[in-house]
Amino acid sequence: MKWAWLAVVGLLGGCASVAEIEKSPETMAVISGKSPRQFSDCVVGHLAETRKPSTVEPWREGFRVIVPQKLSSSPAAIIDIDRRSNDGSSIRLHERISNVPIRPHDVQRAVTACISGE
Repeated sequence: MKWAWLAVVGLLGGCASVAEIEKSPETMAVISGKSPRQFSDCVVGHLAETRKPSTVEPWREGFRVIVPQKLSSSPAAIIDIDRRSNDGSSIRLHERISNVPIRPHDVQRAVTACISGE
């Protein structure tokens, strides 16, 4: 039983680069009335409760948040936050293991919380 658990952890803990993650299908594509700065600050604050600090970098007309894995500093998700032509932001979430139903959902919950204004 112990070996089976280690195998599952090994499969879920694999490494992926930002380039590989951004090629994965989006797990969320939404809009928000918040500016890219407000949204990135909100989502980073929510993720600080469950993960190591995220990296925020300028991206297009907004920001890219690179979310680390829970047990390592390798990227687990990318949140692209772009300024919309009118007020607000366009948000796209790409996750490393987007096709695994048992993946942690804290990143999706953080994005959803920030969209709904929490």
